[in-house]
Amino acid sequence: TIEWTKGPNGEKGFTFNPWTGCTKVSPACDHCYAEGWAKRSGHVKWGSGQPRRRTSDANWRMPLKWNREAERTGVRPRVFCASLADVFDNAVDPQWRADLFDLIAATPNLDWLLLTKRIGNVGNMLPVPFDFDKHFPNVWIGATIVNQAEADRDIPKLLDVPARVRFLSMEPLLGPVDLTHIEVFGGDAEIYPLKGTTDCVDDEGAPTDDVPALDWVIVGGESGPGARPMSPDWARSLRDQCAEAGVPFLFKQW
Repeated sequence: TIEWTKGPNGEKGFTFNPWTGCTKVSPACDHCYAEGWAKRSGHVKWGSGQPRRRTSDANWRMPLKWNREAERTGVRPRVFCASLADVFDNAVDPQWRADLFDLIAATPNLDWLLLTKRIGNVGNMLPVPFDFDKHFPNVWIGATIVNQAEADRDIPKLLDVPARVRFLSMEPLLGPVDLTHIEVFGGDAEIYPLKGTTDCVDDEGAPTDDVPALDWVIVGGESGPGARPMSPDWARSLRDQCAEAGVPFLFKQW
């Protein structure tokens, strides 16, 4: 039921949790719905020093079923991984993460959306050797960004990840964010997430138009008890920034 797992024409998407459990690391985590679920269900204890809990073998077989169906129909579903954990959590058994990437490699007809609040860990936690274009073109990497401080700190880290698709989940949005003036220096080029890279060239080395470094921006307000308010002007500003840059924008909820 998560809106952004649906395809561009409303195709059904999926959510997959290879394990459950996490630790709060961001202002976004203050009213964590997954922690609330964990307390209600008793499935896993939340927080630092608590063991993560791997989900069942039957659950791990579900993406294989989705992949077979996608191959049969020719429709590529999106798979959000993970709603009750973080793939790049330091407390997760590295073998579990290796198993996850084996599963992703075995399901090339699915687009895997790996959203993290620990974007700085990604480079050190990918399988070695790792080539997105050759081996994992179906992996999208996203970073949770909820305020300007996180945008300035974490978007450069996201842009260091050479995934085919890079996106932001700005939920819960806790303040105004300007995405147009975050400078990232890569080689001889200055990269602006929504303004594009300078001195872009095509495959033959000929000059071409600058392109945005971000592929998608998702914005939403907080929900549930004690939800912090979101000004509509914060969302409108991001909508307008994306419209000017030609970057897809999804407004999820107040």
